[in-house]
Formats: sequence, structure tokens, C-alpha cells
Amino acid sequence: MLKNYFKYLNVSELEERWGIYVTTVGYSKIEPNDNYPNQVHPESHQLTWNRGRILNDYYIVFISRGKGVYGSALTKPAEVVEGTCFFLYPGVWHRYKPDPGSGWEEFWVGFNGFYVEQLMSNGFFDRKNPLVPSCLNKDILALFHNLVESVRSSLPGYPQQISAMTLQLLGLISNIIQHHEYNDDPVGKLISKARFIIQESFEDTLDMEELAKALPMGYSSFRKAFRRITGVSPNQYHLNIRLERAKSLLLTTVLNTSEIADQTGFESVFYFSRLFKKKNGVSPTEFRKNAQAVQ
Repeated sequence: MLKNYFKYLNVSELEERWGIYVTTVGYSKIEPNDNYPNQVHPESHQLTWNRGRILNDYYIVFISRGKGVYGSALTKPAEVVEGTCFFLYPGVWHRYKPDPGSGWEEFWVGFNGFYVEQLMSNGFFDRKNPLVPSCLNKDILALFHNLVESVRSSLPGYPQQISAMTLQLLGLISNIIQHHEYNDDPVGKLISKARFIIQESFEDTLDMEELAKALPMGYSSFRKAFRRITGVSPNQYHLNIRLERAKSLLLTTVLNTSEIADQTGFESVFYFSRLFKKKNGVSPTEFRKNAQAVQ
């Protein structure tokens, strides 16, 4: 289970020369009727609805659950629903907050750099339309999880890695803006939502029949549509995500195999190691050693 976490990063000359650098990364779960924000940030980043704020960098905020409201000097207050990304722009006054009745879960990344400035001036993103619906996307969620984990671990070279992840995020969001995935395919939309839910719950045991019912779809239709779109069954998809998450933890953290098995929802380290080796041809320990040998 992801816990509330944030970090503000020092930016060196090397990161500035890279062209895109990350200034902050974070995740927060706001329960219904909880104070917002529920973490203490530096004075320059404090946010209240009445006062609003102005920041110096670009931000992407992703609401993975719940709903709320957003407004800025360039836009009227608008509802923010689950699966929405929105941009914050340097020098632009803004404010946002979760609905007290639902709360929300938010991820964010702050970034800047000369390459970012060039990208933002080329018309891919619009300051007057900062809200991007339809971001209920498993790849966006995975990137935010990886951003938080990479910053928390702070292994050598991580500033460039998280810059690359942020660039991937921008690419995914730009693609959504341009193409609106599954816009005319209601079944595709439901399967996309199912993939997001599975991605979000990778460490939990999932009842796929209950998931299908919640979409809502009949289980048989759900299985067939899921396999048609993804190429695998829902349960295999869930397992693949857990194993890919384990690979990421092996590469980006110093957690031992037992801790990784626990964090990815496997009932035992033996079961985890057996499935990992079956899929990747080597044990988790060998996978990590091989990766370190080529660095």
C-alpha cells in the first residue's frame, strides 16, 4: 500500500544542462472530510483554497481516485473527477482541493528546464485548458508509482531517470489530448478502466468476477474482451504486472527478495521466486546481479 510521501529536490548544474529536471515528486491520500493539504509543505508551496498560490515550475497533478475542483487565473473553477490530470504553469495563480465527501488520491511531479520550455511553447499543451480527462491509464499510474519509488530510493543516477519518466508522462498525456483512447469504443473504455484498476491494485488479491460486475460487465464477456484487447486473461495480466513491478524494485531499490515478494503481493518468497524464474529465465537474485554487472 502506497503511503503519503513527497520530496523537494535540489537541482544541480548537471540536471539543468540535461534540459529537463524534476523539482518535486509526491503522493497523498486525502480521506473524506480530511484537512487539505494533509502534509506540511515548504511555505513557498503552501496551498489554501482562499489564497491560492503561484509556483515557479511546471507541474502535472494526477487524481487517481475521488473528485474535487480546480481553478486558475486563466480558467473558471471546474470539477476534477477520478482519472483527470491537470497542469500547473509557472507564474499562473491557481488553486484546487478535493471534495470533502469523497476525498481523493493525488500524485504530482514538478519539473522545468530549457527543453521543457521549448516543448511547452510549441502548442502541445494549452495553459487555458489545463485539465486533461481520460487519464485513467495504467501506464500513467505506473510511471507515477515509479517516480515516487525512484525518489524514495535515491539510487545513483536517479535524477536523469526521473526526468526521463516525466518526459514519458508528457508524451502519454499529449497522446491522450490528441487521440482520446477508446473514445468511440464503450467496451474498450471498460477494459481500459479494468486495466487501470488492476494496475492500481497490483499488490492485492483481486476477484475478477467482482471486478467485471463493478464495471459493469458479464464475466464471460469481460474475459473475452479483455483477452481480445490485451492478448492475455485478466488473471495473467494481473500476475504480469506484479512481476514487472518486482523487476522495477529489483533494479531501483535495495529491498531484499523477501521484501519485494511482500510488496508485490505474493504469498511466499518461494512462490514469487518460482514464478519470476519461470517468466524471466533467472531467479530474482540472479536478475539483480546481471543488471548490476552491466551498469
